[in-house]
Amino acid sequence: MTYDLQAAAFRQAAKPRTVTDQRRAQYTNEAVLSATPAQLVTMLYDRLLLDLHRAEAAQTGSDWEAAREQLLHAQAIVGELSSTLRIDAWDGGEGLLAIYNYASTSLITANVHRDVGATRDCIRILEPLRQAWHDAAASLPAAPAAPGAGHTAGGALGVA
Repeated sequence: MTYDLQAAAFRQAAKPRTVTDQRRAQYTNEAVLSATPAQLVTMLYDRLLLDLHRAEAAQTGSDWEAAREQLLHAQAIVGELSSTLRIDAWDGGEGLLAIYNYASTSLITANVHRDVGATRDCIRILEPLRQAWHDAAASLPAAPAAPGAGHTAGGALGVA
């Protein structure tokens, strides 16, 4: 399949199929566009944990295609979190990057070896981080934060 055909197939697959899907996509797009940097990070973490729980359920039910899709999406989110992390801007950056690298490796293992234990391990290490980002975001004023340290999508939570 040529690149153009692949791109066209991807665009077609990504299109919402129902009015409900279209409304959900529009709502999500508006939520992302109006979110503060800290809210964007919490949204990523929320989706990451949703993907992991869905992958775990699919693995438990031996639905390997669904598990693969969820794990690949989770890998993309971890990749985004890793690539936007500014480790030089705050003391915890190196440790957080190490966690992301570990999670990325575990997600690959979970997918390639159909290892539900590796998926559960990711949930175990990432759920407390998700909660910490939510707690930190809730303590910030509602206005967008000035550029600072950490994730380029995360404002004053140690993210830029």
